[in-house]
Amino acid sequence: MKYLLSLIGVVLILESLPYVACPEAMQKWLRQLSEMNPTVLRVIGLLAMGAGLLLCYITQQTNLI
Repeated sequence: MKYLLSLIGVVLILESLPYVACPEAMQKWLRQLSEMNPTVLRVIGLLAMGAGLLLCYITQQTNLI
């Protein structure tokens, strides 16, 4: 449980960095994002999730990293 909470903390830190570093650019990017086709957003989300799952698998099941 301690590992999971630490991992969630790291994710929150990494997710908030762009908002702290360049809030104006984030507002512009979010405006553009809200205008995108939902299907494109879904595909991008699925690709990101697949990459995350692959990374988790590689780090847990192999000695590559």
